Parts: sequence; structure tokens; C-alpha cells
Amino acid sequence: MYEYFYGLSERPFAITPNPRFVYLSPRHQDALAHLLYGVGTGGSGGFVQLTGEVGTGKTTLCRLVLEKVPDNTRVALILNPMLTPPELLRAICSELEIDTDQLGDSVQRLQEALNRYLLERHAAGERVVLVIDEAQNMSREGLEQIRLLTNLETATDKLLQILLLGQPELRSLLARPELRQLAQRVTARYHLDPLNREETNQYIRHRLAVAGAARCPFDADAIKALYQVSEGVPRLINIIADRALVAGYAEEKERIDARLVRAAAREVAGQEDDERSGGWLRGMVAVAAVLAVVGGGGWLGLWMTGAGEAEEASSRPAWQNVIDDASAAAAWVETAAIWPDLDRSDIAEACESPGTAASGVACLALRGNWAYIAQIGLPVILRVGSGLPADQRHVLMVGMDGEHLLLRHQGQDVRAPISQFDRRWLGDFYVVWPDPGDVLRQGDEGDAVERMKALASRVEPQRWPGPVDQRYDEEFRRWVEGFQRRNGLRDDGMIGPATRLFLKSPHLEGPSLIQPPNGA
Repeated sequence: MYEYFYGLSERPFAITPNPRFVYLSPRHQDALAHLLYGVGTGGSGGFVQLTGEVGTGKTTLCRLVLEKVPDNTRVALILNPMLTPPELLRAICSELEIDTDQLGDSVQRLQEALNRYLLERHAAGERVVLVIDEAQNMSREGLEQIRLLTNLETATDKLLQILLLGQPELRSLLARPELRQLAQRVTARYHLDPLNREETNQYIRHRLAVAGAARCPFDADAIKALYQVSEGVPRLINIIADRALVAGYAEEKERIDARLVRAAAREVAGQEDDERSGGWLRGMVAVAAVLAVVGGGGWLGLWMTGAGEAEEASSRPAWQNVIDDASAAAAWVETAAIWPDLDRSDIAEACESPGTAASGVACLALRGNWAYIAQIGLPVILRVGSGLPADQRHVLMVGMDGEHLLLRHQGQDVRAPISQFDRRWLGDFYVVWPDPGDVLRQGDEGDAVERMKALASRVEPQRWPGPVDQRYDEEFRRWVEGFQRRNGLRDDGMIGPATRLFLKSPHLEGPSLIQPPNGA
């Protein structure tokens, strides 16, 4: 929308990771050096710990490390560590392509298989590195299992190097007395702070230069304001700077000043804009409405006008009003509306006993992050509040992009900034869909089995190329067990509601998670 106006070849502040835009401040260089130290021989088989606030660039650094690993290094990357010890070991083995089909749930047998693999790699002159992201979400049992893996060694060398990446809570977690044995094995640790004022200035100019800018459209006061409102967090800098450029384009300003930056920050934070800066917001709503008429509608108009009108109609952000008015009963009603074959009373019954199917309804209770929800790809019911039973609320989320959620309440869609909504979300959510509730297992035959095999060949064509027939044989059971482990499910080799969800069975005729264009 604004690229041509400011002489840009592309958006400079998109929050999707793009290696071309990577800016390494001195502290990011130090953090990268610590990670590379861990990947190399310097880690000596201990833990290397990297912590930092949300949005400071930990995941970006992890990607850089993975691109720089030597050819003689094998890497297992665990992105969702909220697993039991057997599940965690299976996930590690799966990443390293170790066959565990015949090992069952025995931690000892899984660890023995991993140890054999590590000895083979060591004999071949290779190193094995385990990288765990979002490590602050690990259970005590999971962390203890990881500690035990550092005991795998020869007479002279440790066989496994472990990198732990997480939010600041990871430091508090490892400081607990019961985890002191693990903390003592941390051979290098680094906390990634946000950028300082000068680094923020360099960061902004670097990204603009990569995007083809002949000059910086932000004046000195605007850059100072960007640093103040973002507190130097790169992700927030990107979001606010992008909004400020949209505002400048709407007002046809060649230079972005501090006023526009602060207005953009208020909009990102979900705060109502004041009279001086509200004009560009209303202008962008008008632009979106015109685009909706001229371009045939689409999600651009819906995403911007629906949220903008709702927020202007209230003295506080519309999404906060939605949370205040949210309830489980209301969420069941909204969910029934997007699944016409479901009844709200049946949904309520199924969700009172999560993980079971009742009256043709499945309601699965899960816990994870936004990327996990995006992977599932269906509307979900978010549980929000303080965590106290009396303050638990439920709201239906029907869409998301990299920066915002789309909440549905009383038939209306309201936009909510992820950076602000995160503070109210407990990480728990429900997925609801029509499901027969039956369980398929080895020895079964029929059309239902054939449908599941067809889905298997669609979601994992490399791992299950076929055959697509009506027999639930041993070969298919082994594939199902592996698929369940790869998706963090109980690997019982049987196909019930949860496995059907990850096989994308509800997606065939159901509503998908709306993903509007970036920046909409």
C-alpha cells in the first residue's frame, strides 16, 4: 500500500523472518557466538542457555545457527517441548530419524536406542546437537529427562550437546532447588536484552536500506519515539513502524514524525486514538471500504472496517469489551454457528469432558502457542483470564495473521492485537468439530479406513505413499503411531477424534482459520 509512495521495493518491517533483513546488534552477535559455541566443541556436552523477552530475536538467531552448523553435525529441533518424557524422547528420535516403532513407551528402551545412535555418530566423527525452543514451557519431568541425556558419554567425550532457548521464566525455572543438578551443567548462558537507542536507529535504517529506500522516511524525533514506545524490542519496532508508514501514506506525508509513531503505537496497543491522530485511522478505514467496493470485497475490507468501527464505538478497545462479555455459553453459541451440523448443547456437553466425543461432537482441549493454532488451521475457543477458576472466560477465534487475531462475539468480528491479547491468554484452547466418535484400529476394514489412508497420503505423502485401501493392517498401524508421535499425541496406533483432527479430516468441509493478507 505505501511502498511506492516511499520508494520501497518491499515492506521493510514485516514480522515474518527474512534472512535478508537480519540486523545483528553487538548483543545479538554475542548471543549468536554463545549458540555457535554450544554447537561446536566448546559446549563440552553441557547446556547452553539463551533467554530473552518475547520479540527480541531468539528464533531468528536459532535460524541463523541452523544455517551455520557444520556438515558433520546432526541437529534435532524441538519446537513444542510440552511433552512427557517418553513423548520427548520419541520426538528427539523422530528428528534424528531413529526408528522407534518397536520400542513402545519404555523410556529405557528409547534412551538405549538414542545412545546407540549417538555412539554411531561419534564413531563416524559427527556431532549431535539438540535444540529446544520455548524451553520455559517444559515440565520438571521433561527437564530432568533432558539432564539425564547429558550422561550419555564415552570415556573422553559427551555425546550430545543441548541448547535451551526460552523466555526469562526459564532462568527462574532453572533456579529452583530441585533443578540445581541441571543448572550446574549449564556451561554458557546469555540473556538477550532489547536494543538500545542507537541500535534501534541502526536497525530501522538497515531494514529500510534492504527494502530499497533512498532515504529514511522517519525523522530524528520519530526514531526516538519508536525507541521509546517499543522499548527496543525488534518485533514491536517492526509492527509500530509498519503502522506509522501506513499512517504517513494515508496523510500523504513524506516524513514520518513522532506524532504518527505514537498514534501507531496506541493503535497497536489497542488503545483508542486521540482527536489529533484519529484522522488517519478513520482515513484508512475509508480506504479499506473503497477497496472492498472496487476490488470485490475480500478480507481486507472486513478485517479493517469491522475492527475499526467497533473500536471507535467504544471508549476502550473493542477486543477488551469482548473479553469482559465473554463466557463459555456464548462461545458454544458462536461455535455452533460456524458448524451448522452442531448443536450448542452438544458442544457444551462434549467440552465439559475434553478429549471425548458426544452426540457427534468432538471437543479437544489443547495447550500451545499461536504457531500451534495456525498449524491446526481451524477456529478455536481461547480460554482467557487470570487463571483463577472464577475468572475464566472463553472466546471464539476465527482468524489470525502475524499481528492480529479475529475474535467473533455476538455475530460480529473484532480485531485484537496479539501483542496485547497475549497478556490475557492462558495458552489453553479448545478445538470443536463434528466427529463420529468411533475408534479405528488394526484389523478393521471398510470405507472409514480407506478415508483415513487417503488423508494419510495427503498430509504425509513421503511417509505414507500408499496403498489406499480398506485394510487397517500392521504397516498402517506403525505409520499411525509415528504420525501420532510427530504431532504430540498418544501413540496407541488407533485413530480416534484427536488423530482425525491432525489428519485434517474436519478441514474437508469445515471452516478454516481465516488468514487475511499481512498488514490488513
